[in-house]
Amino acid sequence: MSETTVTVVGNVATTPVYRELPKGPVARFRLAATARRFDRVRNEWVDGHTNFFTVWAWGALGTNVQGSLSIGEPVLVQGRLRVRDEERGGQHWTSADIQASAVGHDLSRGTTAFRRARQGRPGGQPDGDEPSFEIDAQADGEPKEQGEQSERREPAAVG
Repeated sequence: MSETTVTVVGNVATTPVYRELPKGPVARFRLAATARRFDRVRNEWVDGHTNFFTVWAWGALGTNVQGSLSIGEPVLVQGRLRVRDEERGGQHWTSADIQASAVGHDLSRGTTAFRRARQGRPGGQPDGDEPSFEIDAQADGEPKEQGEQSERREPAAVG
């Protein structure tokens, strides 16, 4: 049986819920994807139908989702689609779940700042031992350490 892999562009519809389970960490959130089209008669963009997906992110991806996403943010989700039919309380329900393999902000609609997650540090939170990348160039072109005073040097005579 082959699995259906999808990439969905939409907005985070619910706050990610994070849980530590015996199988590992998992984050779950709802994704809203609305089709838009240009109506030439009205000369404007109009919204079409909105599809909702439940996104499941396991392991490190789930930890990073929990620390990175908020309601309303535009995202891209790639993963395996699973459509479920079930009976609940005498009613028939159909749900579309995505087991995510990748989740990221949609950079066509804004900017984001990436922080590499460190092992054991959820959400890429720095642990205070981060090196400073703020360096000034000395006159000879060599970087100086933060806090080091640069001395002014005269250019060597060419002769």
